Amino acid sequence: MRPMRLDMAGFTVFREETTVDFTDADFFVLVGPTGSGKSTVLDAICFALYGTVPRWGGTRGLANALAPSATEARVRLVFESAGDRYVATRVVRRDGRGTVKTANAGLQLMPPGFDVTKLDTGLSPEDLGEVVAGTPAEMEQAVLDAVGLPYEQFTSCVVLPQGQFADFLHAKPATRQQILVNLLGLGIYEEVQKKATERAGQAEAKLEAVDKVLGGLADVDEESLTAAGERVDRMRELAGAVEAAVPELERLRAAAREQAAALAALDAELTVLAGVRPPDGIAELARAVADARAAADEAAADVGLAEEREEKVRGELAAAGDESALRLQLRAHGDRERLTGEAAAVRAAVDAAQAEHDAAAGALAAARAEAERAEAELEAAFRAHEEAKATDQAVALRAHLVDGGPCPVCEQPVPRVPAVPKGSAVARALAAGKAARAASETAKRVVQERDAAARELDRVLLRARAEHDQLRARLAELDGQLAGAATPEALRGSLAEHARLRRALDEAAGAVRAGRDAARRARGALDAAQERLRRAWRDFDTVRDGLARFGPPAADRDDVAAAWTALAAWAGEQAGRRRADRAGLAAAVEAAEAAAGEVAQRIGGLFDAAGLPAPQDPQRDAAVAVERAEAELRRLEERREQAAELREQRAGHEREARVARALAGHLRANNFERWLLAEALDLLVDGASRILRELSGGQYDLVHDKGEFFVVDHHDAGLRRGVRTLSGGETFQASLALALALSEQLAGMSTSAASLESIVLDEGFGTLDAATLDTVAATLENLAARGDRMVGVVTHVPALAERIPVRFEVRKDARTARVERTGL
Repeated sequence: MRPMRLDMAGFTVFREETTVDFTDADFFVLVGPTGSGKSTVLDAICFALYGTVPRWGGTRGLANALAPSATEARVRLVFESAGDRYVATRVVRRDGRGTVKTANAGLQLMPPGFDVTKLDTGLSPEDLGEVVAGTPAEMEQAVLDAVGLPYEQFTSCVVLPQGQFADFLHAKPATRQQILVNLLGLGIYEEVQKKATERAGQAEAKLEAVDKVLGGLADVDEESLTAAGERVDRMRELAGAVEAAVPELERLRAAAREQAAALAALDAELTVLAGVRPPDGIAELARAVADARAAADEAAADVGLAEEREEKVRGELAAAGDESALRLQLRAHGDRERLTGEAAAVRAAVDAAQAEHDAAAGALAAARAEAERAEAELEAAFRAHEEAKATDQAVALRAHLVDGGPCPVCEQPVPRVPAVPKGSAVARALAAGKAARAASETAKRVVQERDAAARELDRVLLRARAEHDQLRARLAELDGQLAGAATPEALRGSLAEHARLRRALDEAAGAVRAGRDAARRARGALDAAQERLRRAWRDFDTVRDGLARFGPPAADRDDVAAAWTALAAWAGEQAGRRRADRAGLAAAVEAAEAAAGEVAQRIGGLFDAAGLPAPQDPQRDAAVAVERAEAELRRLEERREQAAELREQRAGHEREARVARALAGHLRANNFERWLLAEALDLLVDGASRILRELSGGQYDLVHDKGEFFVVDHHDAGLRRGVRTLSGGETFQASLALALALSEQLAGMSTSAASLESIVLDEGFGTLDAATLDTVAATLENLAARGDRMVGVVTHVPALAERIPVRFEVRKDARTARVERTGL
């Protein structure tokens, strides 16, 4: 797999559209500050192919593909593999609920010679070539077929991501063996073994099927063939005899059919003629039409008289005046009488309210006088209390003291307050003041209550006067309306006359409707009678037309009963003539049928002698018997030929099954695939050991034993150590040696399947010293110089980046990361 072009938009740090063109970048480096997005370029390659990224921890967390706050991420990779060019596309989107899903995934095989630069012209997906996969589920197998590696092996041999550089070195033997099987295409031998076993099973199944068919052909011998030939001869003799007898039978049957047809025609004529009879009630039909016409004329006259009576009553009702106006005047008289009574009642209410109001006003004045008197008594009591306090100050002060409280005069505490002496003027004045205050408050409350009652009576009196005024105004209005109007008795008389005329009008209208209904019924009866008469003539014409071939007499069109009677008499005469001819014709039919039956019996005897059932169609049945006998003979001959062909096929199937079983057994017994894997692993380790020796300055060789990797340390007396004991820098050297050896030697070792047309190394160079770094750089340069591999490096080590001709500088600002190509 060799990447040609990578397009990203909204993918992790690459928020804006970014294109990386690898078309002629055989040896390139991705450089840039830590966190700028160098490794993200490799992530995009993996994501476009497999839908996941190593740094996502092996999960398929699609949310990791989206740039912060982006709703869509698009990645498109154009790559070459085994001479074909493909384009892989993946699009993920975040919906309104925050769920991230794959919106589009596809793999297309591009046409030969397709110019990758045309992608910048906005081509539609249909222009990119044949669709190999159109869904995420289809992508997995399609990418495996195109690249030749599943995801885990792709990230161990082609794109070696940061932190997983040593996966192939530390992989379990079974995992490493499966990687080599895929890389070298050794699975083809297992497929060959499976195909051979399958083909052997198929051949054995065919052999069994042939044996079953041959078992069913055991009855084909010369005796059965001879018997079949003799039956053909007998059937042909039968067909010849039948062919000679059938013309006579057909001639006799034709004569019988002619006689039978003549007899049937005669019987049909008799049936038609015998069925000519006048319909029941035909004589009364004309009288019924006349009666219905007279009834219809009488009903029409009655309708005219009823309509004249209705018009007369309607005129009288119109002359009687407007009934609505009369009713309005009568209603106005009633309203005036009612309002006069209401006005008298309201006048009485006004007088009562006035009297109650005057009584309340007198009570209010008395309450106010009583309140003034109580206020004067309260003032006198207050003055008496003041005079008593001035006369006896001590008693006045003592009224406000309590035991233990201070004296307001000497400010000394008073242990016990002396009792107020009996007969004290202060005490009497205080009691009189309290009584006067209670009387004053009571008087004030009475004044407030009577004042409120007086105000309420004022409102009642005002409402009663307003209602009385409204009634007087309405009475004045009604007096104006009734000026010059008739009296109520006269109005009631006019309304009674209106009612009488309206009843008379309703009766007249009912009579008109009844007369019209009767006229309609009479017209309906007349129409029905006329229709019966027309139907009688149509029936007559139909029957007479059916007798036209017999030449019926002319009909009297004025009397349908007479016409029917004449036609029935003529039909009876014609039927009598034909009955006289029928006996001779029936005898001729019997004679013809008897002669045909004798010939048919002779033909039946021929079939019986041949062992066949009685025929329905002698010629056809004889021909069918010949065809069946000949078909049976042909079938036996074909089964004999089929048996010979099946014996030849059986020998071929037996030979094919024997060869396929032998091939499957050889591949399974010799462990051919295991031997090839061991040879491939030996070559891989030899090449990796040579590179590791150069990288380590001659310190280490790489060896393997039973699928496990070891290093031989020449600086420690050739000590053999497991690769997991190496330091970080040493592990990087060993892993790089394996990766480079795998890339160098795959083309020579592989039978088909995957081809490592590129290798991309992500980081790890920072752990090397200057000399080792120089060796690594020289090794990568030599690998790239061969021209059959793309070599890519991701690093931030300037000394290594400067030695690589094509550089892709990755920078990131606050919004997005960008890739810019520098160098050649």
